[in-house]
Amino acid sequence: MNVHVAAASAGNFSSFGWILGYVLGGIVLIAVVALVVPILLLARSIGNEAPKINDALTDAVHNTAPLAALRTTIEHATIIIGGLQRGRERLGG
Repeated sequence: MNVHVAAASAGNFSSFGWILGYVLGGIVLIAVVALVVPILLLARSIGNEAPKINDALTDAVHNTAPLAALRTTIEHATIIIGGLQRGRERLGG
C-alpha cells in the first residue's frame, strides 16, 4: 500500500509543478502587460501630437526664412557705412 501512496504523492507533486508554472507564467504575463500598455499609450499620444509639432516646425521655417537675407542686409549696411566714413574723412570730420 505504501507504493500506491508514494505514486499518488508523486503525481500530485507533478501537477503542483505544472500549476505553479502556470501561475508564475500568468504573473509574468500580467507584469509585462502592465509595463507595455503605458508605453504603448504614451507612443500613441506622441503619435497624435506629431502632426501638430510638424506643422509648428514648418511655420517656424517659413517665419524665419527672411533671416537668411539678413546677411545680405548686413553686407549692404557695411558698404554704406564704409562710404559714409570715407565721405566724412574727405569733408574733414
